[in-house]
Amino acid sequence: MSERDVDAELVARVQRGDRQAFDLLVLKYQRKIMRLLSRMIRDPAEIEDVAQEAFIKAYRALPQFRGESAFYTWLYRIAINTARNWLAVNKRRPSNSLVHENEDGETFDETDNLTDSSTPESELASRQIAQTVNKAIEDLPEELRNAIVMREIDGMSYEDIAQSMNCPIGTVRSRIFRAREAIATRLRPMLGNTGDKRW
Repeated sequence: MSERDVDAELVARVQRGDRQAFDLLVLKYQRKIMRLLSRMIRDPAEIEDVAQEAFIKAYRALPQFRGESAFYTWLYRIAINTARNWLAVNKRRPSNSLVHENEDGETFDETDNLTDSSTPESELASRQIAQTVNKAIEDLPEELRNAIVMREIDGMSYEDIAQSMNCPIGTVRSRIFRAREAIATRLRPMLGNTGDKRW
């Protein structure tokens, strides 16, 4: 049974009135949604509030959920829209900080091949690469940034990203390609690449 099938079964149970099934969905996706929101909002307490509001909205909207997209894609859209509304009401700009977990910098394979990971120099180099990657992602236009984050950090499929961003799959591929190129341009000097290969 795939993740999507498991979610579909839990959603069906919620739609039949089983509140505990929704608790399971919250437990499954709470950390992922909080991590997503932490890219837009700085204050941990506010992130919690917005996440809670997003889950409440999702619970109320679940009777209309038809399963045309994956549950997480649908929930992701609700969370992003809830955060944007919250930022607008509170007259805040989105947080540009993407440095929350080391995994953000580890999605790019070359970072693992620098030096022995047990030395202080290599740990510093890994940190610098993670910071460079995060800064490069932060500086991308919103459409490219959202596409690369959904793909590389959240692990979403191209199909789910296309549904989430409401655009054709070819557009998603193009955005991800352009985002990777921009990140690679920043990383090349650190990795000693001359530009004849991407990483």
